[in-house]
Amino acid sequence: MVTKTQYKVRAFLLLIPFFIVLVALFMPWYPGSKGGKINGLDYFDNFFNEVSKGSSFSEEAQAKLMKTAEGLSDPAFKSAIKMKGDKKAKYSPEDAAQTAAKLLTVAGLQATAEGDKVTMAGDLGVLAKTVIQDSVAMYNNKGDVLQGKYGLEPKQALYTWHQVMDGLGKSLTKAEKFEAAKTLQNFMTKAIEPAYNYYGVKVTPVKEEMIFLAFALIFYVVYTMWYGFGILYLFEGFGVVIGH
Repeated sequence: MVTKTQYKVRAFLLLIPFFIVLVALFMPWYPGSKGGKINGLDYFDNFFNEVSKGSSFSEEAQAKLMKTAEGLSDPAFKSAIKMKGDKKAKYSPEDAAQTAAKLLTVAGLQATAEGDKVTMAGDLGVLAKTVIQDSVAMYNNKGDVLQGKYGLEPKQALYTWHQVMDGLGKSLTKAEKFEAAKTLQNFMTKAIEPAYNYYGVKVTPVKEEMIFLAFALIFYVVYTMWYGFGILYLFEGFGVVIGH
């Protein structure tokens, strides 16, 4: 039979090295993707981003969405949407509308902004292809392409495209153009979002990092169990019983 003292010894033997490792994970000892040193949590976060990027918006997916965009040709397309902006970034709906009008105009459509409302007319297919092209450029970390094209911070341009696609999707749904609305929603989730979220992240093929990936996953499982057993033994040592 295991005594309370033995449970306490087990708990401290587990928890003391656990917290030593935890402190080590928070120390800025690890190489950053952009140079310098970062903590272990950021290092592992960057690593998982790098190995997951390749499957989030592959070249095959890019080509497929571009083909879909080309099939949306509608020279007589007209719509009016409201922009939301971003309160956290102090990006007002009115500023977002002005930015959206600029993006649409450069894309080859006629667009005007009034307050938080954007009115547009032109070819929906041209708009769709522009959005995919910009998403591909951002996904490939070529933000300078959008910078030169629109004179805007690249992520701001893509964020605005996301709101435009969202607004157009809702507008087309109300007009009962469900297929087109669904397509634009797909552009948001399958092109704009991965391009925005993975901007600046390099692609690391999974097969090149299989050993470290396996280590990271096993470490995560073991480290979680390590803490769990440490707390369990600590409670047992102090006579804390959980029941119902």
